[in-house]
Amino acid sequence: MSPAVGQTASRLLTVEIVDVCREIFSGRCSRVVAPAADGEVGVLPRHTPFLTRLRPGEIRLRTEAGEDQYFYLSGGYMEVQRWEVSILADQVLRSQEIDREAALAAKRNAERMLRENRIPGERDRAYLELLKALAQLRLLERLNARKMGRNRL
Repeated sequence: MSPAVGQTASRLLTVEIVDVCREIFSGRCSRVVAPAADGEVGVLPRHTPFLTRLRPGEIRLRTEAGEDQYFYLSGGYMEVQRWEVSILADQVLRSQEIDREAALAAKRNAERMLRENRIPGERDRAYLELLKALAQLRLLERLNARKMGRNRL
């Protein structure tokens, strides 16, 4: 391996994303952006280590090859070490796995449940389902905007 290649590789994060059913991504990335519980967080190599809870939203990666990859995340946890990022989630979908019609139906159903239900626990569940549906729809909108050349990572 030439020194330039070794130097480039040493500037990358090793990233693993898994949900309860499967490994979604394993590879090297120059950056990771994820929906932490207190707001979106960006991680670059040599980041200060931390552990955070993740809320429903999207994960954005810039791979070693310079390709941007997008994933929907229903929630979970992210551990960051100086050169490693591990994400464990309840559910992760690749952008191409998101069903727009199903997300729209889930959004409508959650909105209806919020309007009609007065039981706090049921409203909390409906609100979480609404957040998940909105996260999927926002990811699809972002990808559509990228195709039109209006958005960046």
